Amino acid sequence: MVSKDDVVNVLKDCYDPEIPINIWDLGLVYDISIENENVGIKMTLTAPGCMLGGMIAEEVKAKVKALSGVKDAKVELVWDPPWTPDKMSEEAKAQMGIA
Repeated sequence: MVSKDDVVNVLKDCYDPEIPINIWDLGLVYDISIENENVGIKMTLTAPGCMLGGMIAEEVKAKVKALSGVKDAKVELVWDPPWTPDKMSEEAKAQMGIA
């Protein structure tokens, strides 16, 4: 059975192509739900108008779905609450030079 940690580890391999930090540490993932062998992810983007949003969501879906124990994965892009830099991990803030 897949765990939340398994999913998080995969998310740490997904990047916004414009920012060299993974989507987990950027704070773009708002929720991970696991029911039976189905994984649901609610995530956002750094900007609502991001042209790469669909590509990022598809990459997340494909990588999560490839995990052992996952039958299906669904990624929902949400805009509420809006993303702000304060959602970033301390490591990501340091990498971006944000105190």
